[in-house]
Amino acid sequence: MSQKRQAGLRSTNPEDYQHVPRAVAAMPKDFPDGFEISPHRHRRAQLIYATAGTMRISTEEAVWVVPPQRALWMPPGIHHSIVMSGDVTMRTLYLRQDAAAGMPDVCRVLHISPLLRELIVRATEMPVDYDERGAAGHIVALILDELHRGPSLPLHLPMPRDKRLHRLCAALLAQPGDQRTLEEWAGWANASPRTLARLFMTETGLTFGAWRQQARVLEAMGRLGGGQAVTEVALELGYDSVSAFSAMFRRASGASPSAYRPSRQDPPGRAGFSRAFANG
Repeated sequence: MSQKRQAGLRSTNPEDYQHVPRAVAAMPKDFPDGFEISPHRHRRAQLIYATAGTMRISTEEAVWVVPPQRALWMPPGIHHSIVMSGDVTMRTLYLRQDAAAGMPDVCRVLHISPLLRELIVRATEMPVDYDERGAAGHIVALILDELHRGPSLPLHLPMPRDKRLHRLCAALLAQPGDQRTLEEWAGWANASPRTLARLFMTETGLTFGAWRQQARVLEAMGRLGGGQAVTEVALELGYDSVSAFSAMFRRASGASPSAYRPSRQDPPGRAGFSRAFANG
């Protein structure tokens, strides 16, 4: 491994964690608002998580918005890019092949409980070559148990492969509050409304309206996770009232918009770790 690890410091280079002789390797790394990680892939499966800030993670097939209450399970070898919304405190877990056995073989959003949050934070504070038979080994075992038991959530946005439709979807992602109808977009995309409607269903499994709503939900999660006010988010995403936006958001996500706003809790540490066990 790098000289940092030999000196007892934890590396922030993901490559240094792909061959660690442990079931789980945990990397802490912080990023400023707007930072972009270009498309890449890793040998190990990973849990992409941040205790603060929101990430937009993209593959060739879909887009996910990941606030602090969620994490993205990423199988090994999948090309992906990440854009930060707000200052992001990323805490990534890289899992050895045997530790990842039984986890999904496709990307999935996972709920992060208070207990799992503190376990992940604690893992980034342990030595990289932690004692598997000591307390650190028990923490890793708990992490794996929580990951394997946790349900996945249908919070993703399928991306089409058709070039015309992909360009349209990219434009909507850039301006999710755009109110243009499918007929108006058809002229922009140089395709008939019927063709676009068919392509949406064929390539994403969603109607144009459902795809745009899901895009707005995910965008709202990112903005709310970055601390933006609910009213501001509702108006910028094209809703006439906060109540209409809140009703849509709750139907789609199962939670109120305010639930995605940053909580005023103390930074994670040993006290928080103890509370997580007490409340778990």
